[in-house]
Amino acid sequence: MLETLEVVTTVVVGLMVGVEFSVAFVINPILNALPEDSGMLGRAHGGRMLGAVMPVWYITSLVLVAILAVAGWHHEGAGLLVTAGALLMVSVIMSVLLLVPINNRGKTWTPDNRPEDWKEQKNRWDRYHYVRVGVIVAAFAFLAAALT
Repeated sequence: MLETLEVVTTVVVGLMVGVEFSVAFVINPILNALPEDSGMLGRAHGGRMLGAVMPVWYITSLVLVAILAVAGWHHEGAGLLVTAGALLMVSVIMSVLLLVPINNRGKTWTPDNRPEDWKEQKNRWDRYHYVRVGVIVAAFAFLAAALT
C-alpha cells in the first residue's frame, strides 16, 4: 500500500511541476511572442482553464505528501518528505497571496476592458510564478530523494 501511495504521489506532484514549468518556460514565452491582443487573450483563457484546475492539484499534491510523510514516519527519508510538504505549503501560500489575485483579474481581460497597467501585472505574475516554480521543483526533488 505504501509503495502505491509513493507512486501516486510522485506522479501527481511530478505532473503538476511539469505543467507549471511548461507554463513558465514554454507557454508564456509563446504567448508573449504573439501580437499584443492575441497573447493577452491567450493568457486570459489559460488563466481561466488552469485557474480552475491548479488549486485542486496543488492541494492534492500537498495532502498526498503529508499522508506519505505520516505513513512513512519511521522510514528513512521522512525528514525529506516533511521538507517537500513544507515547500508545497509555501507554494500554496504564495499562490493564494500573490498569484491568484493577479490571475483572477487577468482571466477577465479583453482588449476592451484591460487596465492600463496590464503588462506590469502580467510581468509581476510571471516573476512570482518563476519563484513558485523553483519552490515546487525543490519540493519534487525532496520527494524524489525521500523515495530513493
